[in-house]
Amino acid sequence: MQRKRLRALWLACLAVLAISAHAETGITDSEILLGQSAAMSGPAAELGKGVNRGAKAYFDWINQHGGVNGRKIKLVALDDGYEPDRAEANTKTLIDNQQVFALFGYVGTPTSNAALPLVSKASVPFIAPFTGADSLRTPLNRAVFNVRASYRDEAEEIAESMVKMGMKTVNVFYQNDAYGKAGLTAMQAAASKHGLTIQALATVQRNSVDVAKAVDELVVKKPANAVFMVTAYKSSAAFVAAARAQNFIGPFYNVSFVGTEALITELQRNGSGLIVSQVMPSPYSPTKPITMDYVKVMKAAGVNTVDYPSLEGYIGARVMVEGLKRAGHGLTREKLVSALEGLGDYDLGGYRVRFSNASHNGSQFVDLTVISRDGGILN
Repeated sequence: MQRKRLRALWLACLAVLAISAHAETGITDSEILLGQSAAMSGPAAELGKGVNRGAKAYFDWINQHGGVNGRKIKLVALDDGYEPDRAEANTKTLIDNQQVFALFGYVGTPTSNAALPLVSKASVPFIAPFTGADSLRTPLNRAVFNVRASYRDEAEEIAESMVKMGMKTVNVFYQNDAYGKAGLTAMQAAASKHGLTIQALATVQRNSVDVAKAVDELVVKKPANAVFMVTAYKSSAAFVAAARAQNFIGPFYNVSFVGTEALITELQRNGSGLIVSQVMPSPYSPTKPITMDYVKVMKAAGVNTVDYPSLEGYIGARVMVEGLKRAGHGLTREKLVSALEGLGDYDLGGYRVRFSNASHNGSQFVDLTVISRDGGILN
């Protein structure tokens, strides 16, 4: 009898070991571990903090209501200061040391690009990066799922608006890195399509506000009908202030990554007439089910202010959770990828995401907003 009990115990131990050996990285019976690298400090910190705030609010909401198939979601966030080398190091830590199941909500083109080789090597799902760059979209990478529209979509909307307003020329002020160059390429294509002439180009270094040379080139020497900016909020605000000191009143255009609310704060009520493209519905007019739910979730998290970055983090988290739910109890990275590809045309409540095995570019939604004299955001 004792021998039979020992044998049964031995077989049970072997079964547990076998299950453990085949368990997916970052998954336990009670937890799903996700990793994020984003700017939590430095000149782009408001973007990273915003995306993290919105995502965490929704993950906490899900956890408080039973989790996903019985598992709670834990998001480990590391600060990269919007620097590619730090993002690469963080990604190594998250994959090798923290052993996360998936990566979520990276903020920025250069930082996301730095993570991509590691993502591809480890076949780790890379969900909802806060960037519209083509490098995350073409060619198709099965690990990468983009929830937002591309910079090409944004530039197309902006160029079309310029032409409708009778403009014929535009200058481009861009960040001298992968983000700025992606936006420049997008505007060059859009300008060519719509018959706009790009008269001059000028750059600023990432995490810098040294804009004097750019203002001299784009405003003093070769002024155009408008300036299209592909820079972070601090350098954008510095450029606008310096351009206005030279009696150039704009208009100025920027893409969504600038971080509209942070830009308004930096401008100190000097942003009247700036136009910013948005890739999310307005968090300030919560009339759609998606934005009403966002406000509810943020309030439940004790956050009474709304903004575009946290809404994007929230929507990215919604997509992540839906993929996890559809992947089922026996959760694996491959099952998550297949589940997300199977979303098809998925309506989150006024914001649609379209994924398939041929396209991981979820949205082409773009809206133009105008910053008012008092610092408001007008649609």
